[in-house]
Amino acid sequence: MFNSVTKQNETHASAIPTMASPVNVQARWIKWAALLLPVGLLSILYQESLAHLFKMWVEDENYSHGMFVPLISAYLVWENRHALRQTPRYGTWWGVPLLALGMAVFFLGELSTLYIVLHLSFWITLLAMTVSLIGTSGLRVIGFPMFYLLTMFPLPNYATQVLSGKLQLISSQLGVGCLQLVGVTAFREGNVIDLGPIQLQVVEACSGLRYLFPLMSLALLCAYLFKDRLWKRLVLFFSSIPISILLNGLRIGMIGVLVDYYGKGLAEGFYHFFEGWVLFLASLGILVLEMVLLANIGKNGWGTSLLTKFQVQSASQLPDPAETVHQTPNQYSRLSPSYVLSIALLVPILIAATQIHVSEEVLPIRKPFLDFPMNFQDWNGKPYPMEPQYIEALRFDDYLLADYTFSGDTAAPVNFYVAYYHSQRKGQSAHSPRTCIPGGGWEITSLIETTIPYAGRGGLQRTIPVNRAIIQKGEYKQLVYYWFQQRGRFLANEYLVKWFIFWDAMTRNRTDGALVRLTTLVPPGQPESDVEQSLLDFVQIVQPQLEEYVPN
Repeated sequence: MFNSVTKQNETHASAIPTMASPVNVQARWIKWAALLLPVGLLSILYQESLAHLFKMWVEDENYSHGMFVPLISAYLVWENRHALRQTPRYGTWWGVPLLALGMAVFFLGELSTLYIVLHLSFWITLLAMTVSLIGTSGLRVIGFPMFYLLTMFPLPNYATQVLSGKLQLISSQLGVGCLQLVGVTAFREGNVIDLGPIQLQVVEACSGLRYLFPLMSLALLCAYLFKDRLWKRLVLFFSSIPISILLNGLRIGMIGVLVDYYGKGLAEGFYHFFEGWVLFLASLGILVLEMVLLANIGKNGWGTSLLTKFQVQSASQLPDPAETVHQTPNQYSRLSPSYVLSIALLVPILIAATQIHVSEEVLPIRKPFLDFPMNFQDWNGKPYPMEPQYIEALRFDDYLLADYTFSGDTAAPVNFYVAYYHSQRKGQSAHSPRTCIPGGGWEITSLIETTIPYAGRGGLQRTIPVNRAIIQKGEYKQLVYYWFQQRGRFLANEYLVKWFIFWDAMTRNRTDGALVRLTTLVPPGQPESDVEQSLLDFVQIVQPQLEEYVPN
């Protein structure tokens, strides 16, 4: 009896907190300093790319949700703190080569000044420091919050353009379908919806990306928190794509109905903004309803509570307070050598990064398009100014837009357009006609890649790979040639354009280049071959002239 009482008193005594010794306090401060030091080092190392990332969140509505992603990830890590304490989480040496990879990507991003590369490097480095600190077992516990951080980074500019162009066409088709379903007479020409006296253009801002990206990010979070079978969670996430596309088409249709009855003012300003928010809230409601339905699939009846499925951590996962009291300060109170080495490596890397002098981009000497000849041989040109809204959207540094006609020929003129960019590093690059043509109401009915031979300066025979497109709007048809003229290269493939921008930025410190486009009208009833010779002849004449304005 006496022994049992003594043991009980010892247990109570061990649970009473004692005054922390100066040695323990000092060790705790050292540990917190070791945890916060990498945060400061990485903030300095990535300050420019992080500032650009924050600017994108504030200015680009497609990625405005990004500012909430780090907060959500931090909250998820905090919610999993109890499970993390119960997991053996001593650092592993795998973090060191992962850190080396992140730094290699960082220097590539610095040399090419491509923000998407720097953003990827930042995420890899965070992952490396996490693995060095808590090991692979700890990473499994907070793996989703680390993965979720990827949703805060913007896509490359070209990927956004291509995706936006495809969604504009889909949204236009859905919008016209909704209008016709309720009895409103509407026709579609490319991205233009014709309501008779009023025409609505489905511009890039109405493509639905500003609903698609936030909704996919939110659906991914819901799928993680939805504690059910994997297939249900996958269905929940991937369903966000058709939901956002369908509702954006419905929004365009709803705007068309309101414009048809009450005028064009309801397609602009506050009404346009309010309609968008109503549809986004509706998409959230559909996600919640979908989770309710999925939670009850496979159950006896419909009594399953969504709250039982929608949890971060169940009560059974929480640690026993008694076990927490009796935990021994083993690996939890000391830092792994791999983590200490990772911090030590960051310091010289930061010093080396500050010594990197990325010289100003080489801008070759060229003539401005203001001096481009309007008359050469038998071709006579007439220049046209571009409207300010298109100049603002395309963001080129110099351009030429002119119609050229052949003397004594009754054929349709050749429309000649060149957009030149001094730099294509920081989100400023040529817009592919593949994504821009539908904005004028035209539809691409044929698109193939071919080559055009021409004689360059000095009689040097060369070939130009070009994209040959047939576009149509109602009864009207046009033949289009376009290619990318980039630092002495002729390219038709948009992906190769992006690769050589990256390569030349590192090796030549140049990213200048131009988009060249030629267009001519195909008269009704005539084959394209009747007018194609005009384009081929014009290329032979104009390309040698163009070399002084788009330098090699």
